[in-house]
Amino acid sequence: MTIPPSFRKVNPADFPVLFVGLGSATLPLSTVNEYGDITIGQALSQIPGVAQVTIFGAQKFAIRVQANPEAAAARGLSLEDIRTAVSRANSSTPVGTLNGPKQDISLQASGQMDKAIDYRQVVVAWRNGSPVKLDEVAKIYDSVENDKIATWFNGERAIVLAIQKQPDANTVAVVDGVLAKLPALRAQVPPSVSINVMMDRSTSIRQAVSDVEETLLIAVGLVIMVIFLFLRSASATFIPALAVPISLFGTCAVMYMLDYSINNMTLLALTLSVGFVVDDAIVMLENIVRHIEHGIRPYEAALKGAREIGFTIISITFSLIAVFIPVLLMGGIVGRVFREFAVTVAVAIVVSGFVSLTLTPMLCARVLKAHDETRKPNVVLRVFERMFDAWLRGYEWALDWVLARSP
Repeated sequence: MTIPPSFRKVNPADFPVLFVGLGSATLPLSTVNEYGDITIGQALSQIPGVAQVTIFGAQKFAIRVQANPEAAAARGLSLEDIRTAVSRANSSTPVGTLNGPKQDISLQASGQMDKAIDYRQVVVAWRNGSPVKLDEVAKIYDSVENDKIATWFNGERAIVLAIQKQPDANTVAVVDGVLAKLPALRAQVPPSVSINVMMDRSTSIRQAVSDVEETLLIAVGLVIMVIFLFLRSASATFIPALAVPISLFGTCAVMYMLDYSINNMTLLALTLSVGFVVDDAIVMLENIVRHIEHGIRPYEAALKGAREIGFTIISITFSLIAVFIPVLLMGGIVGRVFREFAVTVAVAIVVSGFVSLTLTPMLCARVLKAHDETRKPNVVLRVFERMFDAWLRGYEWALDWVLARSP
């Protein structure tokens, strides 16, 4: 290889994560394109996670020579004569090369003409002892390399920078890095050049994650409310309610060790796990409370209840995990997407089972009080008790009615 290769970590089928529009009311688009390509584009390419910055609607500066066939023919010139004269007058052939161990550098001459007005006096040929200048047989004007493409922003012509991330990069982190860099880049370009964010793919991701987080908090609140509604005791409700955040925190710790991120699938798994992580704690709590209501002291009731229900907790845990094994073993892209979901749910169930076998009995022994037959419940609890008694009587009547009619 004559020159060292260049590398880009980019998925060509991946959609850009951010579009940045550059425009100016006073400067030509070719100048704006130069700022976007050199000043802004190269700086954004160096941000961690950015794979490449592509220019849409590029307006790279170029000088156009539009030949006049009639004027050239009248002077005995062909279009090839005009092309040869232009290339000869402004040759950009390197004058030398510097060879190094890592890169080669080409040396260019600095006498290049870079404006259309410089070409007007180029001599194409001599006829009858007089020079035929280029502006006599052609129209020369400043333009762009490709004038058949264009982009607009809010109805105005603009240059658009499309920023693509590396395949293993986080979209939100990449966008945050680009947005943090934009104020410094705005200070490096003229004030007349406006830099605007046109489309941000992280917005929908942030909104989706925020919605799932809100759903997770609502689910935790509803679970605690339902537990309190049926246990009718703040101290008894505190025990399974505490199992929810501890189980979720433990699950997040395992997710961190597995290098799982907080995304829609893992948050969905955590939300679904809220109902699972309290099941074991409620089963353990109910069995211990049953012994306390029979007159056993809380400490002995916790030991006896945990001993009786421990195997049941283990069987509940593994039966719930077994439900998600098929999801974990799914193949293809769908299986890859749902793998984090299945693992997160399974880990949450295991952690909740461990919490129910250890923390819940300990809290029952320390928090719950011995049963007092003389203490009367408050008005709210009496209303709930009457409602539950009415349900019980209704169920008893329905059961008697059905058993009396065996068919």
